[in-house]
Amino acid sequence: MDTEALRLFVMAADLLNISAAGRKLGLAPAVASARLAKLENQVGADLLHRSTRKVSLSLEGKEFLPFAREILAQEAAARAALGHGSTEIKGTLRFAAPSTFAQLYIAPILPEFLERYPGVNLELKLSDALQNLIEGSFDLALRNYAIEDSSLRARKLADDRRILCASPEYLARQGTPQAPEDLLDHQLLIFMDGPPRKLSAKNDQPPGTFPPSGAENRVVCDDGTSMRIATRAGVGISMNAYWSVHKEIQDGSLVRVLPDYEVDEQSAIWLVYPKSNVLSGKVRAFIDFLLEKIGRPPVWER
Repeated sequence: MDTEALRLFVMAADLLNISAAGRKLGLAPAVASARLAKLENQVGADLLHRSTRKVSLSLEGKEFLPFAREILAQEAAARAALGHGSTEIKGTLRFAAPSTFAQLYIAPILPEFLERYPGVNLELKLSDALQNLIEGSFDLALRNYAIEDSSLRARKLADDRRILCASPEYLARQGTPQAPEDLLDHQLLIFMDGPPRKLSAKNDQPPGTFPPSGAENRVVCDDGTSMRIATRAGVGISMNAYWSVHKEIQDGSLVRVLPDYEVDEQSAIWLVYPKSNVLSGKVRAFIDFLLEKIGRPPVWER
């Protein structure tokens, strides 16, 4: 398969403009259109919808795009392994991460990364909603749950300890629970679609769950930052990652609830990338940078 045609297709998909993509590669519009048509004939599908007003990806084009990016990445890695091409770390890195974690720990260190690697551009998808790495054509993603997808590889960034907490004002008003069953008498904030977590006692007390069976979940949300703010405002008791609330625990604006219980879950924060992808220089550089600045040990444990 013609990798130059793949490069043209990827650029046209990014720009949604065949002529502009052709100009970037030094091709006349007619030549660019002919080369894309030949590629479509090879794969047996229309990859782009063309009209006099705009260009858009077809369904087949959306499915083919991540594989085209992978082929180009493998070609670059193969050439680099043979000593061909520039050793400069450059290119656009597409990275997905939960918005709450990114706001606290990734966004503040981006200036240093960009200064260290001036040839790298970042395209960030920051949302607490799950992103599909393959379909979204992401080079790398940060996830805070166990990786079960066999098509992915992962590098551990840090442990992800979770705690129950509430504001001092809420506890003064509603009382402090002494055992998991006491949570039934409290207002609970729950992360949307989150499964119940087992609570194990440090002593011989019986275990429990959060939320307990039969509890009234007064607030359910899908954004970690909003849940932390609502908990601090006194809405009720919530479960949060320690990295999300450690500053509030330290300054006293949030208090641990049921401190004699641990959330029985060996969760961690992972840097994840497609198994079939060759680790390009830009991805390896970003992984190493995040490990340096956030992990070894986690910045919230220092």
